[in-house]
Amino acid sequence: MRAPFSSRHPNGPSRVGRREVLRLFAALPAVAVVTSACAGGEDAPDPLAALATAARSDAALAQGVARTHRALGAEAGAVAEIRSEHARLLQREIDRLDPPDEPRRHPAPAVQVPGSADAAKTELKRALALAEQSAAKLCPTLPGYRSGLTGSVSASCASLAEVLA
Repeated sequence: MRAPFSSRHPNGPSRVGRREVLRLFAALPAVAVVTSACAGGEDAPDPLAALATAARSDAALAQGVARTHRALGAEAGAVAEIRSEHARLLQREIDRLDPPDEPRRHPAPAVQVPGSADAAKTELKRALALAEQSAAKLCPTLPGYRSGLTGSVSASCASLAEVLA
């Protein structure tokens, strides 16, 4: 025996059959996908973008410190090299999930190198501590590989700060 759903309609009772209800439920997943895609993250910046920008800035600062203060040349050079690699890896992950139509350009950030070696060392350590904390804070909010990447960046920044100690 068929048990249709009925409702009151101004023109009299209408009946909705089982097939119509099944079609409605079959369409719901498609509607959910379209809705989530429209409300999705295309407008939201990638959470790794800020880390990549900071890594480029830290690398530029470290390069400037290495050129300006010869006594810090080796340590600052190591920081510059590793923070440049962080920026490259973070940007590669950003581009993996959101491939650009054209290669993205990242101009070298302008940095102010402190005049004294002690102030330059302090500024580098401050930048590394901030990068470490930012990556560590972001790490648990990310899925799988991205979490591991940010955790590695955080640990690396902590190690670099020890190089400067």
